[in-house]
Amino acid sequence: MIDALNQAFSLNSLLWLCISVVGYIIALWVNKKCNGHPIAHPIIFTAAFVSLLLYLTNTEVNEYQHSASLLHWLLGPVTVALALPIYRQWQSLKHYGWRLILSIGFGGIFAPITAWFTLFALDAPSALQMTMLAKSITTPLAMEASAHIGGIPALAAVFVITTGIVGAIAATGVFSALNVRDRQAQGIALGTVAHAIGTAKSIHMGEDVAAMATLGLCVNGIFTALVLPLVFGVFL
Repeated sequence: MIDALNQAFSLNSLLWLCISVVGYIIALWVNKKCNGHPIAHPIIFTAAFVSLLLYLTNTEVNEYQHSASLLHWLLGPVTVALALPIYRQWQSLKHYGWRLILSIGFGGIFAPITAWFTLFALDAPSALQMTMLAKSITTPLAMEASAHIGGIPALAAVFVITTGIVGAIAATGVFSALNVRDRQAQGIALGTVAHAIGTAKSIHMGEDVAAMATLGLCVNGIFTALVLPLVFGVFL
């Protein structure tokens, strides 16, 4: 924490922190003007905005990561704060009980396995295949889990962010096409498959949806981070 704070208060770090925050504020404005259209998702605009400035200033990505390390550190407290919707909807969560856990477990297994099988069928490198297995959990957990099973941590972060963005964009269309109207089911799907970005989208859909998404995010993240290293440690 101290290192992160020291890094954050350097001039260069403050500059890139401000750029990131301002980019996100602009992205929220753009998203609002587009009536919340999935293509105008704030994460997409912010990433494009920061990437463009990195290119124009000839700044290395590693330098930006160090400069904005405070934002990365804040992922921890923010993830903990997601427990608030769960607390508020605790009675509803208790009502569904084991059915929720079963649904999250199925989604947490099915989504990465289908992606892994695609890479396996295309004869992709083994490290790439292993990295794909951690694509549906939050970035810190995905990087740690992929490192333990022979994956590529840096690439895991890319897969996670891409999965979250695609999930947040496609969710509305998929729910409509498959006639998924149950709000609890929508929340579980967003949190389990599209992790933090999907959960952020669910917050705008209502607190009941956000509570289910948060549960999916947390349970699937813990399950995947624990099971993957154990399975590959025993059988490989």
